[in-house]
Amino acid sequence: MKRLMCGLAVLLAVGATVWIVRADDPLPIPKANVLPLALSDDFQFRKFTIFRNALVKPGATPLPTRELMITMERNRHVWGATTYADVQARTGQYFTFFWRAKRPADLTLRLEYRQANLKNYVEAREIYYPRARGSYTSEFAVVGSEYSMDGPITMWRAILIENQRIVALLQSRTWE
Repeated sequence: MKRLMCGLAVLLAVGATVWIVRADDPLPIPKANVLPLALSDDFQFRKFTIFRNALVKPGATPLPTRELMITMERNRHVWGATTYADVQARTGQYFTFFWRAKRPADLTLRLEYRQANLKNYVEAREIYYPRARGSYTSEFAVVGSEYSMDGPITMWRAILIENQRIVALLQSRTWE
Protein backbone atom coordinates (compact mmCIF):
# COMPACT_ATOMS: atom_id res chain seq x y z
CA MET A 1 0.00 0.00 0.00
CA LYS A 2 2.85 2.35 0.86
CA ARG A 3 4.52 1.56 -2.46
CA LEU A 4 1.28 2.35 -4.30
CA MET A 5 0.94 5.70 -2.53
CA CYS A 6 4.57 6.61 -3.33
CA GLY A 7 4.01 5.68 -6.98
CA LEU A 8 0.86 7.79 -7.08
CA ALA A 9 2.68 10.76 -5.52
CA VAL A 10 5.47 10.52 -8.11
CA LEU A 11 2.91 10.30 -10.92
CA LEU A 12 1.09 13.38 -9.64
CA ALA A 13 4.37 15.31 -9.29
CA VAL A 14 5.38 14.50 -12.86
CA GLY A 15 1.89 15.21 -14.16
CA ALA A 16 1.82 18.59 -12.45
CA THR A 17 4.84 19.79 -14.43
CA VAL A 18 3.27 19.01 -17.81
CA TRP A 19 0.37 21.26 -18.77
CA ILE A 20 -1.84 20.63 -21.74
CA VAL A 21 -3.66 23.76 -22.80
CA ARG A 22 -6.16 23.67 -25.58
CA ALA A 23 -7.90 26.94 -26.17
CA ASP A 24 -11.37 26.49 -27.58
CA ASP A 25 -10.53 28.78 -30.45
CA PRO A 26 -8.45 31.84 -29.61
CA LEU A 27 -9.89 34.63 -31.71
CA PRO A 28 -7.66 36.65 -34.01
CA ILE A 29 -6.23 39.75 -32.36
CA PRO A 30 -6.95 43.11 -34.04
CA LYS A 31 -3.31 43.93 -34.78
CA ALA A 32 -0.11 41.93 -34.47
CA ASN A 33 2.37 44.57 -33.32
CA VAL A 34 6.05 44.22 -34.19
CA LEU A 35 8.18 43.25 -31.19
CA PRO A 36 11.95 43.32 -30.58
CA LEU A 37 13.86 40.05 -30.72
CA ALA A 38 15.57 39.02 -27.46
CA LEU A 39 15.95 35.24 -27.68
CA SER A 40 16.59 33.41 -24.41
CA ASP A 41 17.76 29.88 -23.61
CA ASP A 42 15.19 29.77 -20.79
CA PHE A 43 12.37 29.27 -23.31
CA GLN A 44 12.24 26.91 -26.25
CA PHE A 45 9.93 25.22 -28.68
CA ARG A 46 10.38 21.45 -28.57
CA LYS A 47 8.33 20.39 -31.60
CA PHE A 48 5.16 21.17 -33.52
CA THR A 49 2.49 19.42 -35.57
CA ILE A 50 0.20 20.74 -38.28
CA PHE A 51 -2.92 18.84 -39.28
CA ARG A 52 -5.13 19.88 -42.17
CA ASN A 53 -8.64 18.54 -41.81
CA ALA A 54 -9.99 19.27 -45.28
CA LEU A 55 -13.25 18.14 -46.82
CA VAL A 56 -13.22 15.98 -49.92
CA LYS A 57 -13.77 18.08 -53.04
CA PRO A 58 -17.06 17.39 -54.85
CA GLY A 59 -16.61 15.12 -57.85
CA ALA A 60 -13.18 13.96 -56.71
CA THR A 61 -12.58 10.36 -55.87
CA PRO A 62 -11.54 10.21 -52.23
CA LEU A 63 -8.34 8.28 -51.79
CA PRO A 64 -8.57 5.99 -48.78
CA THR A 65 -5.45 6.08 -46.68
CA ARG A 66 -3.70 3.10 -45.18
CA GLU A 67 -2.37 5.26 -42.39
CA LEU A 68 -4.62 4.60 -39.43
CA MET A 69 -3.18 7.59 -37.57
CA ILE A 70 -4.42 10.02 -40.23
CA THR A 71 -7.89 8.48 -40.14
CA MET A 72 -7.88 8.67 -36.34
CA GLU A 73 -6.89 12.37 -36.41
CA ARG A 74 -9.68 13.17 -38.87
CA ASN A 75 -12.21 11.33 -36.72
CA ARG A 76 -10.95 13.05 -33.56
CA HIS A 77 -11.40 16.53 -35.01
CA VAL A 78 -14.93 15.90 -36.29
CA TRP A 79 -16.05 13.95 -33.22
CA GLY A 80 -19.53 15.02 -32.20
CA ALA A 81 -20.41 16.64 -35.52
CA THR A 82 -23.90 15.50 -36.49
CA THR A 83 -24.65 17.73 -39.47
CA TYR A 84 -22.76 18.94 -42.50
CA ALA A 85 -22.60 22.41 -40.91
CA ASP A 86 -20.88 20.93 -37.84
CA VAL A 87 -18.32 19.17 -40.03
CA GLN A 88 -17.77 22.39 -42.02
CA ALA A 89 -17.19 24.31 -38.77
CA ARG A 90 -14.42 21.87 -37.81
CA THR A 91 -12.73 21.84 -41.21
CA GLY A 92 -9.42 23.69 -41.33
CA GLN A 93 -5.89 23.60 -39.99
CA TYR A 94 -4.84 22.67 -36.47
CA PHE A 95 -1.46 23.76 -35.09
CA THR A 96 -0.06 22.10 -31.97
CA PHE A 97 3.06 23.51 -30.32
CA PHE A 98 5.11 21.77 -27.64
CA TRP A 99 7.26 24.21 -25.68
CA ARG A 100 8.83 24.72 -22.29
CA ALA A 101 9.92 27.43 -19.89
CA LYS A 102 12.85 26.79 -17.54
CA ARG A 103 11.93 29.63 -15.19
CA PRO A 104 8.61 31.15 -14.12
CA ALA A 105 7.47 33.97 -16.40
CA ASP A 106 4.31 35.63 -17.68
CA LEU A 107 4.29 34.45 -21.29
CA THR A 108 2.10 34.90 -24.32
CA LEU A 109 2.18 32.37 -27.15
CA ARG A 110 1.31 34.04 -30.44
CA LEU A 111 0.67 32.35 -33.77
CA GLU A 112 1.11 34.75 -36.69
CA TYR A 113 0.05 33.49 -40.10
CA ARG A 114 -0.81 34.41 -43.68
CA GLN A 115 -3.60 32.76 -45.63
CA ALA A 116 -3.75 32.08 -49.36
CA ASN A 117 -6.62 34.44 -50.22
CA LEU A 118 -5.33 37.30 -48.02
CA LYS A 119 -1.86 37.41 -49.62
CA ASN A 120 0.52 39.39 -47.32
CA TYR A 121 -1.99 40.31 -44.61
CA VAL A 122 -0.76 38.91 -41.27
CA GLU A 123 -3.30 37.58 -38.78
CA ALA A 124 -2.46 36.47 -35.25
CA ARG A 125 -3.93 34.57 -32.31
CA GLU A 126 -2.65 34.60 -28.74
CA ILE A 127 -2.86 32.51 -25.58
CA TYR A 128 -1.69 33.99 -22.28
CA TYR A 129 0.13 31.91 -19.63
CA PRO A 130 0.61 33.59 -16.24
CA ARG A 131 3.62 32.30 -14.23
CA ALA A 132 4.42 29.64 -16.84
CA ARG A 133 7.11 27.14 -15.90
CA GLY A 134 7.58 23.61 -17.21
CA SER A 135 6.37 21.88 -20.37
CA TYR A 136 3.27 22.97 -22.25
CA THR A 137 1.21 21.82 -25.21
CA SER A 138 -0.83 24.51 -26.96
CA GLU A 139 -3.25 24.14 -29.86
CA PHE A 140 -4.53 26.72 -32.31
CA ALA A 141 -7.32 25.98 -34.78
CA VAL A 142 -8.03 28.01 -37.91
CA VAL A 143 -11.33 26.47 -38.91
CA GLY A 144 -14.82 27.09 -40.23
CA SER A 145 -15.71 30.13 -42.30
CA GLU A 146 -12.31 31.74 -41.71
CA TYR A 147 -10.59 28.74 -43.30
CA SER A 148 -13.11 28.29 -46.13
CA MET A 149 -13.19 32.00 -47.09
CA ASP A 150 -9.56 33.01 -46.53
CA GLY A 151 -7.96 29.76 -47.68
CA PRO A 152 -5.28 27.53 -46.20
CA ILE A 153 -2.38 28.94 -44.23
CA THR A 154 0.62 29.44 -46.49
CA MET A 155 3.18 30.65 -43.92
CA TRP A 156 3.30 30.98 -40.15
CA ARG A 157 5.46 31.68 -37.14
CA ALA A 158 5.00 30.99 -33.44
CA ILE A 159 6.58 33.28 -30.87
CA LEU A 160 6.79 33.33 -27.09
CA ILE A 161 6.53 36.86 -25.72
CA GLU A 162 7.76 38.04 -22.31
CA ASN A 163 7.59 41.75 -21.38
CA GLN A 164 6.86 42.75 -25.00
CA ARG A 165 10.00 40.94 -26.24
CA ILE A 166 10.25 37.78 -28.34
CA VAL A 167 12.10 35.19 -26.25
CA ALA A 168 11.50 32.09 -28.43
CA LEU A 169 10.74 31.72 -32.11
CA LEU A 170 9.62 28.93 -34.44
CA GLN A 171 8.64 29.61 -38.04
CA SER A 172 7.88 27.95 -41.34
CA ARG A 173 10.48 27.98 -44.08
CA THR A 174 8.35 30.29 -46.19
CA TRP A 175 7.94 33.00 -43.52
CA GLU A 176 9.25 36.37 -44.70
